[in-house]
Amino acid sequence: MSTALKHTPLHSAHLQAGAKMVDFGGWDMPVSYGSQIEEHHTVRRAAGMFDVSHMLNVDVRAKETTASALTEAQSAATGEKGVRAFLSRLLANDVAKLTVPGKALYSCMLKPDGGVIDDLIVYFFDEANWRLVVNAGTADKDIAWMQQVAHDEGFEVQIEPRRDLAMIAVQGPQAREKLWAARPHWKAPTEQLAAFNGVYIDADTLVARTGYTGEDGFEVVLPATRVGAFWNDLVSQGVLPCGLGARDTLRLEAGMNLYGQEMNEQVNPLISGLSWTVSFKNPDRHFIGRDALEAITPEQTLVGIKLLERGVMRAHMKLRSAQGEGELTSGSMSPTMGVSIGMARVPLGLQPGDAVEVEMRGKWMPAEVVKMPFVRNGKISA
Repeated sequence: MSTALKHTPLHSAHLQAGAKMVDFGGWDMPVSYGSQIEEHHTVRRAAGMFDVSHMLNVDVRAKETTASALTEAQSAATGEKGVRAFLSRLLANDVAKLTVPGKALYSCMLKPDGGVIDDLIVYFFDEANWRLVVNAGTADKDIAWMQQVAHDEGFEVQIEPRRDLAMIAVQGPQAREKLWAARPHWKAPTEQLAAFNGVYIDADTLVARTGYTGEDGFEVVLPATRVGAFWNDLVSQGVLPCGLGARDTLRLEAGMNLYGQEMNEQVNPLISGLSWTVSFKNPDRHFIGRDALEAITPEQTLVGIKLLERGVMRAHMKLRSAQGEGELTSGSMSPTMGVSIGMARVPLGLQPGDAVEVEMRGKWMPAEVVKMPFVRNGKISA
């Protein structure tokens, strides 16, 4: 028997809006509401929004964080088995970089052999209270892995999946103004918010200046019981609902990895364009996967590819170059650029401007290596 697809709290709103729905990692999600191209351009030129409630917010706290035990919890959180130590062990990037409340960090969570369990964002609020935002398709295994590491290594932490929360990404050059029009009292606490920082509006509403499109904007986490009204208020301010199709072309133009394509449990971050998310700086920080990564001499790297003739590149297409063969990990038509672009894992040594060929329907088509991102803040850079 097939397993029933999961629904976000906005599922009925998507159906009422006429969205085309698809199975995305076990979730029934909107791929578009009519024109994927229009949705893409709206995010680049104005403001669009995405239901990303299928992603999972996970609170990681020190044990015994009641108000009466806060001092003790803060003390425990900074100890050898506290929250910071746990995340320092769990993540390839170094949470020692997080000292300002609300600051976020992008990282991978690795297997002992260096394969990527998931890529995620971690937020620091205080020593006893942190939050991870993980991908939908990996959420269950992520939680199981976190709990296993905490149990096996004796960390004094509690891991709480927040399935009571929903999340909306409001993205585009007009995103902030549109959000403030819908929620005027949010402007004061968020106007000076720097990129990759978040702030709590109330006990259960987090607004972060983050996103997955290469445009400015916010990701808003709030109780599922309030997300429908928030979505409708954004619509009334002219924010266009956008689906997974536009989200994918936007992230590709922005040169952002997608779990399951650019990296997975069999692919390490050093050959996925994610070496910048792995911190070896502290020799005493023995994060999971470190020994494996330090033993690897990468022979491949991830680069941007632009097709020079008509056609559309797709994932898994073969590539050849003077340095050897490679493979497309992602590929699509770029609505902003009007040509096909992609990411490819290729031999080391290829540089922007180098000629390559991509196999498409039995023919080798000319392409070139380009520097990523292809597009950022509405401007073509590739």
